[in-house]
Amino acid sequence: MRRRQFRPRAASGGAVRLHGVGHAEFRPRAARHARKLRPRLLIAGAAVLVAAVAWVAVQLLRPVPPMALAASVTTVRVLPGAAPRADWPGQGEAVIGLPGIGLLGTHGGGRPVPIASLAKIMTAYVVLREHPLPADQSGPAITVTAADAAAYASDQRQGQSVVKVQPGEKLTELEALEAMLVPSGNNIASVLATWDAGSEGAFVAKMNAAARSIGLGGTRYADASGADPATVSTASDQYRLTVRALQIPAFRQIVAMPQVMLPVAGVAYNVNAALGHDGITGVKTGSTSEAGGCLAFAAIRTVAKRPVTIVGVVLGVQPTTAQPSELYGAISAAENLLGSVGGDLEHVQVVTPGAVLGRVSSAWTSGSAAVAATGVSVTAWPGTPVTVTVTPRPLAHSVSQGQPVAQATVTVGSDVSHVTLDAGQAVPAPSVSWQLTRL
Repeated sequence: MRRRQFRPRAASGGAVRLHGVGHAEFRPRAARHARKLRPRLLIAGAAVLVAAVAWVAVQLLRPVPPMALAASVTTVRVLPGAAPRADWPGQGEAVIGLPGIGLLGTHGGGRPVPIASLAKIMTAYVVLREHPLPADQSGPAITVTAADAAAYASDQRQGQSVVKVQPGEKLTELEALEAMLVPSGNNIASVLATWDAGSEGAFVAKMNAAARSIGLGGTRYADASGADPATVSTASDQYRLTVRALQIPAFRQIVAMPQVMLPVAGVAYNVNAALGHDGITGVKTGSTSEAGGCLAFAAIRTVAKRPVTIVGVVLGVQPTTAQPSELYGAISAAENLLGSVGGDLEHVQVVTPGAVLGRVSSAWTSGSAAVAATGVSVTAWPGTPVTVTVTPRPLAHSVSQGQPVAQATVTVGSDVSHVTLDAGQAVPAPSVSWQLTRL
């Protein structure tokens, strides 16, 4: 009898099942599915990895925003205290101010008016610009001509302010300037003009060119002495010119002299009766019937143990019953004006060393204070405008402690000072973690 061979029955779905201990279950369809899924997972994982690497690369390669400096001070304010009340003259024009700071105030409208012998300030300015006088030197000799002597006699007959000369007399440049500025010789202004330019007309053209070059818009010169009433200016223009002229040592020295010794005229006295009173050190008087009394003055005040120069101009003071002399009326008006404000100057520290005037900021850290490396002090009147502005320097992505990061510009009136601002502490470069996590 032939034996039948045992064959396991196929289960539904084609799977073969072996039962009992040690029998395995075989699933051919699941295995095939797993084999298909594995490459997909590998591809997905690779894609995620590529995306992550790309994200890191993009984050690290993205430009880092530069650091910025925010100014904590960009202000317009005034020096503390009440501004002084100037005692302006009751007539004419007047100004007063500080060289380097500017005018405290103006009075009288600023219309061009005759200025008489204040014209000699420009005459001296042009001569000294063309022929500078070094310290302790007298300059070249100027020979007085017969025409110069005749002009002296003519001017004297007309009642002008003159200094005696004679043909053949030799005046040094310094002596001629002294004769023009101290006793105010109209004839000496003509001598200097002809010596410099060949004729007074040519010299007057130089005077007007100089006026234009320094911005004296309300000024026109018709002669070198100011005897011609067509020579006109404003108080503000004469203030600006006087400040410039006082920067020349020879001019500053001459206008402060109470008297001079001249070869023919002998001793000649300064017609500025205010000289030496209340600290007044010059500068120039002028008076005619058309111009009235005029005075450009400079005075020294000591503030915080330092000398400070005040400059003022008074124009067009007419005679009164109380003051019948135009010139002495101008001197009195100038002294009153100076006395009303001269004692009110103050020395103020506008910026202290270490003051925080800004802050360095960045997207990745809180930043650092920008502090003043030095201080700024000024002498001025209370109420003088003060402006502080901060201009940042180009900044990289890190700053070391003490590194200059900006510049502060401190403007008091027309005086300008600059202060370097340093980083109060270091600002590190952005970290890798910050770069990776930034949005």
